[in-house]
Amino acid sequence: MRSIGVVRSLLADRSEAPRQPDEDAPAAEIVLDDDVCPALVGIEPGDRIELLTWLHLADRSTLSTHPRGDASRPLTGVFATRSPDRPNPVGLHTVTVTAVLGNVVRVDGLEAVDGTPVIDIKPSLGGLGLR
Repeated sequence: MRSIGVVRSLLADRSEAPRQPDEDAPAAEIVLDDDVCPALVGIEPGDRIELLTWLHLADRSTLSTHPRGDASRPLTGVFATRSPDRPNPVGLHTVTVTAVLGNVVRVDGLEAVDGTPVIDIKPSLGGLGLR
């Protein structure tokens, strides 16, 4: 696996990151490696895309967690949560494209911290129309 780019965000560490994108995740940029830029053809502002990221700050030894970090809730296996801590910490983020500027894709609704490696981009179901 190799990353194709990196997240640039105002979120500096996990403690400030929202748990879900609808919890005021800030606008962010995906800075792609120049060699993958031709793959952006067809991505336009307003499109919904899925970003797959490598959650490099995750604890890979975590197998259970309290949902939403709330210790009053019972422990749940991480495969039943969106926790970034998991054996293979791949993040899946549905975001809206606000601009495509060369090798930079600006998006809304990304709860990943600055420096998170991006491993793939896919259209969200229905997000690009039927292109």
